[in-house]
Amino acid sequence: MTRLSAVIVLVGLLVAGPVVAEAQDVSVTPDVVYGHKYGMALTFDVFTPGNANGAAVLNMVSGGWRSQWRPHDVSQRRYQALLDAGITVLAVRHGSSPKYVIPEIVPDVRRAVRYVRLNARRLGVDANRLGVWGGSAGGHLSLMLGHASDNGDPSSEDPVLRVSNRVAAVVAYYPPVDLRPLARGASPEVTNTRFPALNFDPSEGSAYSPIIHVSADDPPTLLIHGDSDGLVDVSNSHEMFTALQEHGVVSEKIIIPGADHGFRGDDAVLATTAMVDWFVEHLGARSTY
Repeated sequence: MTRLSAVIVLVGLLVAGPVVAEAQDVSVTPDVVYGHKYGMALTFDVFTPGNANGAAVLNMVSGGWRSQWRPHDVSQRRYQALLDAGITVLAVRHGSSPKYVIPEIVPDVRRAVRYVRLNARRLGVDANRLGVWGGSAGGHLSLMLGHASDNGDPSSEDPVLRVSNRVAAVVAYYPPVDLRPLARGASPEVTNTRFPALNFDPSEGSAYSPIIHVSADDPPTLLIHGDSDGLVDVSNSHEMFTALQEHGVVSEKIIIPGADHGFRGDDAVLATTAMVDWFVEHLGARSTY
């Protein structure tokens, strides 16, 4: 495998302008319940294009591990390039910070993948052609799904938990990859008020740090990060990429010069184009993951 220290895309694609939602044949199935948490429903929305080809991407709706509902037209604009490629998109919401911390959030998104795999036929997708994508906290959760997954618990009484949560491809924008130095515990004098999801037992930091869990059988992974990110330092993607390469995982990273946290304008177009191309390439044929 070619080792890349960075892949910087200087594109003629930038002339295409921002991705704009089109009035095309996209059906939306809202609020599919994939589980319950303390009596509350965990839900995702399904965006199915008219040219659906069976591939699907689960988008982790998470910023700072806060997960909020968006109007469907807003979400569709965000997903339009994937939909145009015939890829179904599932907007996954998890138990949100500040109510829940990361050890309570990660099981939610794992359950979402298990539910989709179990109900793939009904949802109109191929269980072996699922990708996952997110930015920042959503990128962290995407990497956890890609690199800290399992085959399910065959002894569970819950049929969902008996199913694998493995995915076939991952794209993560500006993800934090090592939570060991970030976990704060619950003591008032050390808690993180900006990101309360990090207020969990530091002894669990390794369990929720995707960089710790990379192995040779992990799915193809694309990292996209700006080199001027003032919130999640670009070193996170450099270090994650190194770990992926050391384990022989199919992987690339795109470092966008001058880009900060949260891509806008031409940077957003560049990232979106690369993300869609990654999923088209790695979800286009039946996966063995």
